[in-house]
Amino acid sequence: MELLKQPIVWIGGIFVGVLAAWLKGFLNQFLPAPQRVWLGIKNLFLNGSSRPEGRFRFVLCWLKNDDSGRDTTTAEQAFSGIEGIELVRSARIVAASGAADYWRPAMREDAREVLDKWNADLAIIGLVKESRRALNLWFVPREGDGTLPRADKPYELKNVTLQEEFHEDLRAQLATEALRAVAPLADTEVRGQVLEKELGGATRKLAALLEGSAIIESERRADLSLAHGNALLTLGERESGLECIEQAVAKFEETLKVFTRESKADQWARTQNSRGAALMTLWDRKKMPECLEQAVAAFEEALKVFTREREPLKWAATQNNLGMAFAFLGGSEHLERAVAAFKEALKVFTRESVPLDWAVTQNNLGDALRILGERESESERLERAVAAFKEALTVYTCKNVPLKWAMTQNSLGDTLRILGERETGSERLEQAVIALEKALQVFTCQETPHRNNARNNHDHVLALLHQRRAKARTE
Repeated sequence: MELLKQPIVWIGGIFVGVLAAWLKGFLNQFLPAPQRVWLGIKNLFLNGSSRPEGRFRFVLCWLKNDDSGRDTTTAEQAFSGIEGIELVRSARIVAASGAADYWRPAMREDAREVLDKWNADLAIIGLVKESRRALNLWFVPREGDGTLPRADKPYELKNVTLQEEFHEDLRAQLATEALRAVAPLADTEVRGQVLEKELGGATRKLAALLEGSAIIESERRADLSLAHGNALLTLGERESGLECIEQAVAKFEETLKVFTRESKADQWARTQNSRGAALMTLWDRKKMPECLEQAVAAFEEALKVFTREREPLKWAATQNNLGMAFAFLGGSEHLERAVAAFKEALKVFTRESVPLDWAVTQNNLGDALRILGERESESERLERAVAAFKEALTVYTCKNVPLKWAMTQNSLGDTLRILGERETGSERLEQAVIALEKALQVFTCQETPHRNNARNNHDHVLALLHQRRAKARTE
C-alpha cells in the first residue's frame, strides 16, 4: 500500500510544481498564460449584444508574443476614462508572425470574425516585437455601416517603446488613432457627437503635451505632431469651418521640419500624404487653386517613398488621392492625369483583397471619365464611366453603405442621361430614371447636399423621356 502511495505523491508533487510554475509565468513560452486561459473561458460565455448608441465598442485582442499579458494590459490603459468607448478584452490572438509583416488577408478575415462575435466597431490587434521594446498595432474598423473609404487599410502604430506603464503621450496617441479609425462609423447624430467630444478631448491632450516641456526629443515631438495634425484633420472634415483644417496643415508643415526624406522616409511620406489630404479639404472650403496645386505636389512627394514594390497599399492609396486632386483641378489635361492615377491604383486595389478601396477608386474613375466624356462627341468614355459605376455598385449596397450607394447611383443615372440625350431611343433614359429613383430612396430620407442634384437629374430625365415617348406615339 505504501508503495502505491509513493507514485501518487510524486505525481501530485510534480503536478503542483508544474501548476505553480505555470501560474508564475515560468512556462509561458510553452503554455498560454493563466490570465489568457481564464479570459478565454469567460469569452465562451459572453456574446456581443447590440452596440450602445451613445458609445463605440472596441475589442482588444491578446497581443502576439505577449506571454504574460502585461503589454496587452498596458494597451488597455490607453482607453480607461474615455466615456465614449466601451472596451472588450478578447483572449484571441490576431496577428501575422514577424515584427515587420504587413497587412495580410488572413489577419483581416480573423479580425472580421472578432468584430462579428462582439458586434464591435473596432478591433485592435497586434504583436509585441521580439525585442520586447516595441509593438505593432492595427486598428480594423467594422465594415457595413456608414461610409468607409479605405476601411481595409490598417493603421500601423510602429516602434512604440514599452515601459512599465504607458506614458501619457503614448496613451493619448493610441486613443487618438483608434478614434480616427472609427470616424466613418459616426453615422448618426449621437455617435457623431460622441466622436467629436472624445476626439476633441484627445486632441486637446496632445496639444497640451506638445506645448509643455516634458517631451524634448525632437522625433517624438514630431510623431505626436503628426498624430495631432491627423486628429485635427478628422475633426475639420466633420465641421464647416476652417480653423481645424488650417491648424492641421500647420502641424504637418511643422512635422516636415523634423521628418525628412533622408532621415525618416516613411514618416515623411505619411506626413506628405496627410498634408495633401488637408490641403484638398482646405481647397473645398476656400476654393483657392494653389491649395490643390500644393496637394498634388505633396502626393507626388509621398510617391517617391511609397512605391508599388515597397508599399503597394500605401502607393495605391496615394495614387487615388493624387487622382482626386487632379480631378478637382479640372481641365481636360488634369482629368486625363486623374484617370491615369486611378488606373494605377486599381493595379493594386482589387475587389478580392480590398473591396472598399477598390469600389472607391472605381467610383472616382467613373466620375473623371464622365466629365471627360461629356466634353467629347464620342461616347466611349461615357460607356467606360457606366462600367466603372456598375463595378463600384457590386460592393456598395443600400444596406451596408447607403450614402455611397446612393451617390454612385446618382452618378450612374447622370451618365446614362447624357448617353440617352445622344441617342434616339429611350432605353438609356429609362435606365437613368431607375438609377436616380434608387438614389432618391436614400436622399429623400436623409438631408444631404446631393438630394437636390439627384432630384433635378430625375426630373430632367423624366421630361426627356416623356418627350421621346410622345414623339414616338405621333410617328
